[in-house]
Amino acid sequence: MNDSSWGSPPHTRPPAGYWGPIDQGPVQGAAPAGPAYDAHDAQQTRPMPIVPDVPARGGDQDDDRGAARLSGPLFRDETPQTRPYDPPQALSYGPHDMPQASSYGTASQNPEPMPDFSQPAPAPQKKSAGRDLSAAIGVGVGLGVVIVASLFVVKAAFVGVIAVAVVVGLWELTKRLEERKGIKAPLVPLAIGGAAMVVSGYVRGAEGAWVAMALTALAVLVWRMTQPPEGYLKDVTAGVFAAFYVPFLATFVAMMLTADDGPRRVLIFLLLTVVSDTGAYAVGWRFGKHKLAPRISPGKTREGLLGAVSFAMAAGALLMEFVIDDGTWWQGLLLGLAVAASATLGDLGESMIKRDLGIKDMGTLLPGHGGIMDRLDSLLPTAPVVWLLLVLFVGSG
Repeated sequence: MNDSSWGSPPHTRPPAGYWGPIDQGPVQGAAPAGPAYDAHDAQQTRPMPIVPDVPARGGDQDDDRGAARLSGPLFRDETPQTRPYDPPQALSYGPHDMPQASSYGTASQNPEPMPDFSQPAPAPQKKSAGRDLSAAIGVGVGLGVVIVASLFVVKAAFVGVIAVAVVVGLWELTKRLEERKGIKAPLVPLAIGGAAMVVSGYVRGAEGAWVAMALTALAVLVWRMTQPPEGYLKDVTAGVFAAFYVPFLATFVAMMLTADDGPRRVLIFLLLTVVSDTGAYAVGWRFGKHKLAPRISPGKTREGLLGAVSFAMAAGALLMEFVIDDGTWWQGLLLGLAVAASATLGDLGESMIKRDLGIKDMGTLLPGHGGIMDRLDSLLPTAPVVWLLLVLFVGSG
């Protein structure tokens, strides 16, 4: 048996603390000998890293805080990177093979950059209207000039403007219905009947408008019979809806024009609708926070509705007092309130149609505005409201 192996007889190993010859045996009173082993057979183990204790606060231990702080992460959201404990190896390490002690508190190699306060903060982005305002203003001014010129020069010319707007609006509506839903509302009877409806309302009043509406609906039913029966019901239903929605409601503008002060009534109708839309846009864009109907039109707010009511009522009081004979300011307040409500409902109604069709605008004919129907959306339902209130307030003229 090897002398250096575990469990050798005591007399073959020198006692602890004895420096004499081995063959002399143990010395009396000496400490018992422990197991002997050679240095090359010893197990090599890693020394555990020495972690300094965290000193208590206060006193004169401020110099030790830096060393103690190294035992924790330098950043709040950083996890210290430590090496897992390696089990002892029976092999001997060379000077370049010694395992490195665990690093406590080492900063991340790619720490999050600190903000550079020397650079100026980026300017906040301004709100955008979502359209080309310069084009929208230019087109609006151009349309206004055409409307005012035809309105106060020759009444019949303005009736022609209404008829053209109706035909173009019907074309846009039927085109979108066919593209998005596959609904083929017959355009030819709608266009002819719509123009005839506007002229009949101007010449024969409400009676002529109702007769023309009935004949237009009948023409739609007959015209669609020339095609296969598949989809007949949805096509004629959409056709009758389009006839009522666009030309029949527009007929009330022509009926306003038949009064002695007809051009001024139409002017009040147009101005109040524009003022209502402008007030809703200006106040809603600046102060709007609470959505009015987010599922229908996410851009409209309750603050915008209050702006529309306020602007329209103020403009109505002034217009009724100074433009309409026998009109009073309180009638203008009621008129402005009614216009703001009907214009908002009309805008929401067309937004409902466009959302169902999955489109943003009905057309692209007017730069900055969309299509003709995108400008008629608030005018069409407002026309019968203004016509009726003016008849109640100052008569049919």
